[in-house]
Amino acid sequence: MSGWTAPSPEKPRRITVLGSTGSVGQSTVDLIARDPARYRVEALVARNSVELLAEQARRLRARLAVVADPGRFEALKAALAGTSIEVAAGPEAVIEAAERPAEWVMAAVVGFAGLAPTLAAARRGAMVALANKEALVCAGRLLIDAIEQSGGVLLPVDSEHNAIFQVFEPDQHRAVDRLILTASGGPFRNWSLADMADVTPEQALAHPNWDMGDKISIDSATMMNKGLELIEAQLLFGLPEDQVDIVVHPQSVIHSMVAYRDGSVLAQLGTADMRIPISHALGWPARIDGPSAKLDFMSIPALTFERPDSGRFPSLRLAREALVTGGHAPIVLNAANEAAVAAFLARRIRFLDIARIVEDVMAGWNGLSDAVDALQQVQSADLEARRVAEGFCRARALSN
Repeated sequence: MSGWTAPSPEKPRRITVLGSTGSVGQSTVDLIARDPARYRVEALVARNSVELLAEQARRLRARLAVVADPGRFEALKAALAGTSIEVAAGPEAVIEAAERPAEWVMAAVVGFAGLAPTLAAARRGAMVALANKEALVCAGRLLIDAIEQSGGVLLPVDSEHNAIFQVFEPDQHRAVDRLILTASGGPFRNWSLADMADVTPEQALAHPNWDMGDKISIDSATMMNKGLELIEAQLLFGLPEDQVDIVVHPQSVIHSMVAYRDGSVLAQLGTADMRIPISHALGWPARIDGPSAKLDFMSIPALTFERPDSGRFPSLRLAREALVTGGHAPIVLNAANEAAVAAFLARRIRFLDIARIVEDVMAGWNGLSDAVDALQQVQSADLEARRVAEGFCRARALSN
């Protein structure tokens, strides 16, 4: 860690943002634009939001703008005509953007699609600010090994893992009793299963505390996001599965905690603004000024905590089972969930079908615990799990 220095006007940090037009990406762009003297933007990557990507590239004077959808290349080229900004498109161009010489890379491409470019950045020794849950869930050991072998750094950006990162004392690893991930509980925290049966996509997208993209919002509503974070936490911090707990904390003020064996519990608190953990990663190993509202304790009437209900939210149980099983299980869990969430958003299946489909795919998978040693194995398992999940989605759609 001693070899890394904080960004400064005298030594600007070169940056690439993978997923710049998503929620986390836009917050990252906002922070960079507020203090442009400290940063030089190497590349911005988006899936298909050409207009916003072009505006960001102009604003930050990026060297390269990439759209993952090759069909949008001409639109991006036209939008950046008259500038010196390079333009590229397609999955290979996304990976090439991650391989360019940026010191710091925000990995914020949502879903499994973010895995390959995140690995590319890790393998060349970058500081990888990780906002993509799926990269670590599906290929955790591959990603961590790549970081360690290249001399890079993995900086967690999810508010929960960033909170733990801030209060976790690496030299006191054996003194840690447990990690405590907090969860808002989502929009259906107090709903019965009967009520949740008829949930619409609009209701599921209405998170009470956080402004997130569609897929992440649905994962929050099913609490699968917390299940994925459980797997991430175990990989990031190296504690056994039974030393990682989840508590529901509806106010979203405490973003996670580390309990030590001496009885001390260290927590990171802040307002519900993703720019706080992004700022921490952006300035690491120093802290930088941020625009987020400061926490006003006098305005908080109470901080409350509840046990999560895995009966109403079976995704929590499924994720913990996947973590214990290991091997292909986390890949299958994630792929089936992504397929089911997409089907729900398309109104093809019902809300409670999401977890049922994930469970069905995992229950029928041969070799669920088989070891995963290469990216090709991850990709093959992901494709097959999506195919199987889609079959269950079609069957559910016919029966609903």
